[in-house]
Amino acid sequence: MTVLYFDCFSGASGDMLLGALIDAGVPLAEIRRALGSLAVDPDAVWTEPVVRTGIRATKFCVRGEPGAHTHAGDHRADHEPHRTLAEIAALIDGSALSATGKARAKALFNRLGEVEAAIHGVPLDQVHLHEVGALDSIIDIVGAVHALEYLGADRVVASPLNVGSGSVRAAHGVYPVPAPATLQLLAGAPVYAGPQKAEMVTPTGALLVAGYAAAFGPLPRMTVRTVGYGAGSRDFPDAPNVLRVVIGEEQAVSDAAPSRVVVIEAEIDDMTPQLFGVAMDALLAAGALDVFYTSVQMKKNRPGTLLTVIAPPERRVSLTALIFRETTTIGVRYRESEREVLDRETVVVATAVGPIRVKVARQRGEVLNVSPEFDDCVRAARAAGRPVKEVQALAVRAFHDRLQGAPA
Repeated sequence: MTVLYFDCFSGASGDMLLGALIDAGVPLAEIRRALGSLAVDPDAVWTEPVVRTGIRATKFCVRGEPGAHTHAGDHRADHEPHRTLAEIAALIDGSALSATGKARAKALFNRLGEVEAAIHGVPLDQVHLHEVGALDSIIDIVGAVHALEYLGADRVVASPLNVGSGSVRAAHGVYPVPAPATLQLLAGAPVYAGPQKAEMVTPTGALLVAGYAAAFGPLPRMTVRTVGYGAGSRDFPDAPNVLRVVIGEEQAVSDAAPSRVVVIEAEIDDMTPQLFGVAMDALLAAGALDVFYTSVQMKKNRPGTLLTVIAPPERRVSLTALIFRETTTIGVRYRESEREVLDRETVVVATAVGPIRVKVARQRGEVLNVSPEFDDCVRAARAAGRPVKEVQALAVRAFHDRLQGAPA
């Protein structure tokens, strides 16, 4: 399965996204062909190689109409073209997109119209699009729709989006970043305020990323085939203003889908040892998947203990409260992580020293690990007067004999 990943660590705009797709292998001639009558001059759209903080990237450029912003993300309120959804639909009909592409582009603009109507409190048929109604933004969206259709990815995933911070001037005035339409378009998507005092995600970028991404999260497990970088208009001194596209073949490592867990940690150097056992028992009883302690060297040369709790993300709040109640720590840190586990089951095998429970781990039906239950082995070893390791070996052999259909 081909997966395409939008890495929005430096935000997203229409020209960044389209530049990245071209950089990843979509011919510029294909984009020009798809635009049809939108690009009245073959030279109305072009690309330029640029460098953004040490990263080579492709800048997609449009010769816009008079008064319009020339690049997505460079908003100017003066003399912006105001177009209705019907006018934009007519322009899309003049493009050379496939029938599916035209329907997709119109659906994207309708989504934007619904957002603008809700924000400004006007009926949908009275909505006039300002910045995103400019010809260059329409070209960005039509071009991106065709580029994604050309690449034919089976699945699109996006990272959390860096929306920036500060304020932005738009047709209706000055707004906090992210602008109202951008924020509404990203409803349901993970966003964060990066250190840049700038609008890092434009409405066009939000419309395209949210409109195509089937999921948001870290880079999927894949065999990378190609990588493309699309440049924004700004050149920050400490971070590349680029959107990265990664395309490859998605890899599944087990029948079970990867699951998310939260890792909660705290260093402790002032707690009596007896309380560590109590805390572990309480955390496991409250739903932690695993709890363990690690010796660490802390400030002022003090030996301490690192408490680590692995749990389902929805248990984080309750387990953190339990840590504060049962230990002497005054702070914890946490992070979310993916994990993959083998399919597991417990079976009982018959041995010469009695029944032993065995934990069996499989991947796609193949047995990869067999582990006798230690407590069962100790009990059976004591009753039979035999070494524990010998009983463990008997249990493993009994399982494999049963697996092969031989008598235990």
